[in-house]
Amino acid sequence: MKPETYRVASNPAIESSGESAALRVLFSGESQTKPSHLLGPKVYDFYLMHLVLSGRGTFELNGNSYELNAGHTFLIKPGQLIRYESDSAEPWRYRWIAFKGIEAAALVELAGFDSGEGQYVHLPDFRRASILYRRVYQTLHGDGAAAALEAAGYVQLILAAYGKADLTSHRRAEIAGSHGDQLHQRVIRLLSAQYTHSVSIEAMADSLGYNRAYLSRVFRKKTGLSPISFLLRLRLDRAKLMLRERPQLTVGQVAASVGIQDALYFSKQFKKQHGLSPVAYRLDILGMQEDS
Repeated sequence: MKPETYRVASNPAIESSGESAALRVLFSGESQTKPSHLLGPKVYDFYLMHLVLSGRGTFELNGNSYELNAGHTFLIKPGQLIRYESDSAEPWRYRWIAFKGIEAAALVELAGFDSGEGQYVHLPDFRRASILYRRVYQTLHGDGAAAALEAAGYVQLILAAYGKADLTSHRRAEIAGSHGDQLHQRVIRLLSAQYTHSVSIEAMADSLGYNRAYLSRVFRKKTGLSPISFLLRLRLDRAKLMLRERPQLTVGQVAASVGIQDALYFSKQFKKQHGLSPVAYRLDILGMQEDS
């Protein structure tokens, strides 16, 4: 079993950084804990974030216990009653960072750390995060405000890495659960905003971080339509409204206004969906208006 070690470095400009700092790193360190090393139950008045490098242990929060190992990060928020303990046979080795600041809460939220189970995350590849934790520790051995500013920059990079990991994990879960609702609503919003222009479903999928086949499967599961079919229906519904409310526009102009450049194709699809050609629909509507 590895011998117990403990190293810590404090912010050299802690007094001058002030309570009004957006993000202020207080201290950082690394430890190979001893078997059954226990901290708590206790409360901190700052954020304390641990990255587990090896070993196992238990993190307790809000009456729940979580078994964490290499690649896990657990975050403790100010004022929370917590308890954490290394395993008796394979104790934790971890790096940690303590910080606070007027923007700390917002940054933590953006990184994806929510209450309860959301206060720990797992990074399958945590090498980059480990390096950044180490750089925070090394930077705090420097002098003055520059070291404090650099350390805060590294912490923001770390939080950004967790934010990306949180998005990735949500994407993996979307097809199986309620997150699929969020994805298909995002697609609907994008199509509703861009239907007047040429829309590439592949480009849209790429911009959302998915491949086209995956996005189409999720969307069809929620709506019963492919994104292409939904887009066409959306365009023809908008065209129906324009034919009624903009009689000065030709059929070709209406088609182009809803993102369809081929007027013949537009007419065929309009009749297929609404039972009348665009011209016949407009004449029917105008006749009804004259009768009234």
